[in-house]
Amino acid sequence: MSTERLLTTILQYYQDVHDDARTEQIYGSTTALLTNLSNPLNLALLTSQLLTAPAIWARRDGMRACYRIISVFNTAAIHVRRNELENAKNKGPQRAGGGLASDAWAAAVLKGADDESGRWQHLLVFSGVLMGMESGRQHALSRRMRATVERAVVTATNLALRIRDPEPPAPSGPVALALNYVFPLLSDSSRARLDCDALVPLASRAMLGGDGLHDGLFLGTIDLDVRQAEHKFMWAETAASFLHLRQLEQRPLVSGLGPLSRLLAYAVQHAHDAGAVLQLQDDLMAFAERLLHHWQRGKLSELEISEEALYLTPETLEVTWPALWQFLKKIMYAAVAVLQSIVARSLLDRRLKQDTTAPVVAAKTLHTLRSLYFISSRDGNDAFQVYAFTYLTSLDTLSRYPAAATAFLQSTLLPPTLFPSPSTVPAHPLHRTLDLFYLNTAEHLPLHLPPPTSDALIIHPATTYLTLSVPTLSPRMVQLFEAAHSAVLAVLACPRNADLTAALAPFYAETLFAAFPALISPRQFRLAVKTVMQILSPPFPIAAAQPDLAETLLEMVRFRAARASSAVLPPLAGAAAGAGAGAGGAAGGGDGGQEAAAAVVVSEQSTLVLTLVDSLPFLELRVFEEWLTLVAHEVGGIRDAALREVVQRRFWDVLVSGEMDVERAAVGVAWWGTKGGREAVLFGARGGAVPPPPPPQEEDVFMMSGAIVEERAESKL
Repeated sequence: MSTERLLTTILQYYQDVHDDARTEQIYGSTTALLTNLSNPLNLALLTSQLLTAPAIWARRDGMRACYRIISVFNTAAIHVRRNELENAKNKGPQRAGGGLASDAWAAAVLKGADDESGRWQHLLVFSGVLMGMESGRQHALSRRMRATVERAVVTATNLALRIRDPEPPAPSGPVALALNYVFPLLSDSSRARLDCDALVPLASRAMLGGDGLHDGLFLGTIDLDVRQAEHKFMWAETAASFLHLRQLEQRPLVSGLGPLSRLLAYAVQHAHDAGAVLQLQDDLMAFAERLLHHWQRGKLSELEISEEALYLTPETLEVTWPALWQFLKKIMYAAVAVLQSIVARSLLDRRLKQDTTAPVVAAKTLHTLRSLYFISSRDGNDAFQVYAFTYLTSLDTLSRYPAAATAFLQSTLLPPTLFPSPSTVPAHPLHRTLDLFYLNTAEHLPLHLPPPTSDALIIHPATTYLTLSVPTLSPRMVQLFEAAHSAVLAVLACPRNADLTAALAPFYAETLFAAFPALISPRQFRLAVKTVMQILSPPFPIAAAQPDLAETLLEMVRFRAARASSAVLPPLAGAAAGAGAGAGGAAGGGDGGQEAAAAVVVSEQSTLVLTLVDSLPFLELRVFEEWLTLVAHEVGGIRDAALREVVQRRFWDVLVSGEMDVERAAVGVAWWGTKGGREAVLFGARGGAVPPPPPPQEEDVFMMSGAIVEERAESKL
């Protein structure tokens, strides 16, 4: 069929609605015509008729039709450029395609976007043209024509974003879809002309609304398809909810969720209206809360991570379950990327960093991260820089406002009705996950909180997890146990909590001893005791009010070390360095020797002696030398030579590595060199004053009977 005849046929087909097969044929024929038409007027006519064709727009295909329009012009532009290159090589009479150059073809298509169609439809065409001509390493348009196309994209976008009566507002999905593809191709000057004030709410609706994530409703339908088979949960691959999840993933805006989040982040950073940014944050927080609500209502939320292999069928564990979490992780990444742009702007925008606004922005960000924590807490999903910046910056801002920090803790603390009793942990795994977020967050806030608030909102919730009496802990419970220790240490480390520390220190010390070595690793125990020792020592105020507390704690450690087991400790299952890191942070610095010793095999006895060694730099000067001798005696009491050598090396490291101040270092050097310290540590001799050497005695000389002995001349001195 000739090109002119095909054009006439397609224009006739445009006027009616057809079935799927004929519609696909129309799309294919339109692409062929755009590639092969040689008359610019026909190109403009075809474009104009396509944008108003009932065969395309009356079918109500929604985003699928928009995607196909972009694809049609993108494919046609690629073919036009390819034909142009082939014709440049082939000088014969046969010409590939319509024979138009890329600039002429693009100009003809742009003229077809007239007033008969909507501006958002023009944007679909312009985006397809720019993508086909300039994406990748292909640069088909001249500099002038590319600037013209980019200007057309920006103009169409801004006109589509502005609501003009009596025209209906442009649909958010198509505009966001087109910008999602073309935004990386726009120059900085073109991006700067975008109306970001209007783009922020439109892109937000596109991401979270019906054309995107559909307000997270997909998560609420999963529970309807979960069945129980042989005491296990089964979510089949053929379930309607899983098929819906797969269809949702294939939506253009959902499959391009990463680029869409970057587009939205750019709009947040360059919008002039701070109110639009705050509304976006409210929308994200509401969306995250809906996700959490839908997940909490389902049966699958009752599974702890360590129990999934026991209570899920093999099909669920291998197919549907990983697919769900991969999709949720993708959602979390996109949400955090947008939150990061909001938090970054709140640091610079004078309207957002005011005292009335800054704590609100920080609290809402943390509320959103809390709702997403059931996703981010799995498999280290929160271990990326954007999340760390968003989380820690919000905490830093919130900590400067005690009233706002108190209100946040009160609003996120789980109600007592969820606890079987005041001293037991929540039964639901999701509630324990939320408790983990609470304790990790509370650890950063006590510096500016009044002591009664710290006691009620940090110490009491953490105590529930400090007093666990189970023989083994799941990985999640280990994380909670460590987070509780870190939160308590953060409260104890605040100088304003001296009275609270004096009352709490004995209980906390007993808790540490009860937990070691069954529930807490040697490294965590050492760091926790070291932190408490630093808190109980000068210059902290409690050292003046309770001067004997630090020495009492060391006596408890020494008393237990004398009776501790010398058997090598096995690795603690699931124990990470969470509590240890928190304790180390509170202590204000680690040490290389302790880090090196963390990987060395230890026993309960050697760990307790190492704890004594770690605490030496914090003792008062009046008892420092005495404790050097006592600790050296405990080193000699370690029966295993290999374990004893580890402690000896750590002892020497404390003396020479700079952990002590000048006065203690001088006392330590003198004790080591002239008062028997070296012998006490290395050979087990008792430390103290070195006795004077015995006077030299005359050696008996063996000789034969009757021999003449030569008398030595006596000294005249």
